Amino acid sequence: MELSGFAIAIMAAGKGTRLKSKRPKVLHEIGGQALLLHVIAAAKTVVPAENIYCIVGHESERVRNAVASTGVGFVLQQEQRGTGHALQMVKAWFAMSGAEHPKHLLVLSGDVPLIRPETIRSICEVHLAEQAAMTILTAVPPDPTGYGRVLRATPEGPAVTAIVEQKSLTPEQLGSPEINSGIYCFETAKLFGKLDSLSTNNAHGEFYLTDVAAMLVEDGERVVAVKADSVDEVLGANTIAEMMHLDAAMRLATARRLMAQGVTIFRPETCVIDAQVEVGPDTVIEPYVQLLGATRIGSECRVRSYSVIQSSLLGDSVLVRNGCIFDQAEIGDGALIGPYAHLRPESRIGEQAHIGNFVETKKITIGKDSKANHLSYLGDAVIGSGVNIGAGAITCNYDGVNKHTTVIGDRVFIGSDSTLIAPIEIGTGAYVAAGSCITESVPEDALALGRSRQVTKEGWGAKRRAAQEETKAGAKP
Repeated sequence: MELSGFAIAIMAAGKGTRLKSKRPKVLHEIGGQALLLHVIAAAKTVVPAENIYCIVGHESERVRNAVASTGVGFVLQQEQRGTGHALQMVKAWFAMSGAEHPKHLLVLSGDVPLIRPETIRSICEVHLAEQAAMTILTAVPPDPTGYGRVLRATPEGPAVTAIVEQKSLTPEQLGSPEINSGIYCFETAKLFGKLDSLSTNNAHGEFYLTDVAAMLVEDGERVVAVKADSVDEVLGANTIAEMMHLDAAMRLATARRLMAQGVTIFRPETCVIDAQVEVGPDTVIEPYVQLLGATRIGSECRVRSYSVIQSSLLGDSVLVRNGCIFDQAEIGDGALIGPYAHLRPESRIGEQAHIGNFVETKKITIGKDSKANHLSYLGDAVIGSGVNIGAGAITCNYDGVNKHTTVIGDRVFIGSDSTLIAPIEIGTGAYVAAGSCITESVPEDALALGRSRQVTKEGWGAKRRAAQEETKAGAKP
């Protein structure tokens, strides 16, 4: 359920210098998609997309384009002068647009991809229940060194007195284990009333949003803290190694979610499963499988080791043998694929169909109970039901300029090593003899042979060898 009176601002303007990468930090990927997309997805469970604003700066157009499909808004922070400056840009945007600012503003970080919708909702609910001007999400890591600390008025109470950066901690404060996550909820009017009073009198010469906490406390406003259930949930990533730690945590969480839904995953630590993947109960995923993108797998399937399935749809009771590669393919119930089959985009495999070892398909529809079990290429083809495609058969779909379609009717038998030159149509019930090169359409129930007649010359081999021996003898000195 969406919360009314709330908007969300997501910090997404930073460069991420320590990543040593040209890519904007928030566009680095874990769990199969950009960090920022994970944060937006969580935010959209709490407020509608039109109430979410990404604060962009470094390579702003690239960031906008990457997340434009989510429907969120954007606020430009041309210069990156700190977190406080980012919110000054949000305030300026509302003033310039003439839009009424929300009663409450939640601030998220675009590089904190493990944040859960439940946690976002929790901080908002605590903020309302405590009637706070500012609510801070905190965590207690094993080692808080390097993080700003949240100081509470009493150890067990929610009230906060200040947020102190690591360098400014007194010896007594160094023992405080609770860190500032950089995620806050504000009463918007009180936040906007303090932003112009922020100072750059600090080591980095930036406007710090954390300074607002002390300002509000000084004014007698209520500032409170709520602790996250997991420290991983609120940690960002400043290096590739840290990012891979988050990636591993997210993928393990995904595997656990699927196993809780009845999916068997052998050796889940060896599998690469993106966060968007859905799998039905009683399906078995063997070690070293990759399930990527928006893949959906039905119930009672089995995916054997070393298969890579990208953004594909599998029905129920599908068997995927070892080493298969799928990309944007659709597989019907009860189909049997592989081993080592390659289903390229727009491959639609019918119910109970068999696509066997070293068969490659691209932009085809193959009907129920049809089979291509060995070493074939099938591209730009419409294949009916009950069809048998022999080993080594290919559809020649490309003339160097255009792609052409092969149409094969129901119950057709295509013999091994046949070559079908598109555009061509093989009628229902027809047969194509093995080794044929078919250049013309074949009527229903016909037999087509497209090969030259065999010629056998008896004794030819003996004569050739004798001539070779004679040549060798004449060449000796």
